[in-house]
Amino acid sequence: MNTEDISYRVGLPEKYRNSAVDLYDEAFGQKFAVAIPSKEKRILFLKKCFVLDYVIGAVYKDKLIGIAGFQTPEGSLTGGITYSELLSELGVFKGNWAAVIFDLYERKAASKELIMDGIAVHFEARGKGVGGHLLTEIAKYAKEHKFNSVRLDVIDINSKAKALYERMGFKSVKTESYPYLKWLLGFSGSTTMELSV
Repeated sequence: MNTEDISYRVGLPEKYRNSAVDLYDEAFGQKFAVAIPSKEKRILFLKKCFVLDYVIGAVYKDKLIGIAGFQTPEGSLTGGITYSELLSELGVFKGNWAAVIFDLYERKAASKELIMDGIAVHFEARGKGVGGHLLTEIAKYAKEHKFNSVRLDVIDINSKAKALYERMGFKSVKTESYPYLKWLLGFSGSTTMELSV
């Protein structure tokens, strides 16, 4: 794969919706499975709820190989995941359960702050700098749109991602520990990191 042939774009056309969801589920499916255990239902739900305006995509020969979702005051990649959607798609019991789980992950942006809404790279493209380039594009987008910083959370079992963020200039600003939730979530803490732009 010649990395010079990879293009990066803000917002994705509809034809990449399925690929974006597949990438996202590959990266975060285990986390989302607590809320929606059925992969089939999860994929269908994400396809319905993704807002493709809030993602930077990496495309190689017309194939989507990486995504970096983000959240602004106007919306986010996963912004279509609403309480009413959860109830409508999953029913009252499962919908309320999913809402409780998603609420644990909910983050609100401070003024002039862009929040990362997940980054994922296709397994065939890993180790080629795609993740780093997506972060560079996110920082560029944030600066161009007058944000002061980019914020993200990284879970304690994802040391590779944390190392990448540190290399890209992100600084740890807060660490939370919740060992009592490890049985449910699969991890017991997270670190909030920020990049000044």
